[in-house]
Amino acid sequence: MTSNEHIYNPQNEVNLEDEQLRLIQGCIAGDRKSQKALYDKYGNMIFGVIRRYENSMEVAEEILNDAFILIFTKLNQYSFNGSFEGWMRRITINCTIDHYRKNIKHQKVISTDFETIDPYIEDDAASKLYYKELLQIIHTLSESQRMVFNLFVFEDYTHKEIAEQLGISEGYSKWYLNDARKKIKEKIYLMK
Repeated sequence: MTSNEHIYNPQNEVNLEDEQLRLIQGCIAGDRKSQKALYDKYGNMIFGVIRRYENSMEVAEEILNDAFILIFTKLNQYSFNGSFEGWMRRITINCTIDHYRKNIKHQKVISTDFETIDPYIEDDAASKLYYKELLQIIHTLSESQRMVFNLFVFEDYTHKEIAEQLGISEGYSKWYLNDARKKIKEKIYLMK
C-alpha cells in the first residue's frame, strides 16, 4: 500500500482529535508543513522518552531524528486503532533499543551470582524527587543498567522480552535491574 492508497476508515477511529487526524493525513500525503507541525507537537514528548535512556544530548537528538524518520516512513501503517502517542512511543523505544544494540560495548560482569534480591525503593522517597532529579540519577547508571531499568520500570517489559531485545540472558537482565535499583536507592538516600 503506498502512502496515497491509505484510506481513512471512520469506523477505525478511536477519538482522534480533528487536528491530529489532519496532521496524520497531511504527513501521509507528504505535506512538509504537516510533518513540521507533527514534529513540533510531539517532539518534546518523544525527546522526553529518549532522554530517560540516553545521557548524551547529542546522541538523544540523533535518536530523535531517527525516530521521526521512522514515524514519517511508517505513518501509512498506523491503523487508527489505539493511541497515536503510544504508537509513536513504541517506534521511539525500538529506535532507542536499536541504537543501544549498535553502540554498546557489553560490559563483562564479574559476578555471575544473580541474587534474586529486589532492592525496594520506598514510594515516599522516590515521590519526593522531581522528574529532573530522578532523570539525573538514572543518567548515572551504566548504559546497560539504564536500558534494562527503563524497559522494565517504564515500559513494562518482562525480563524475557528485555533479554530478547538486547541480546542478553534473562539472568543478566535481572542483574542489571537489581544493580540499577541499588544504585538509585543509594543516590536517593544521599539526597535526603
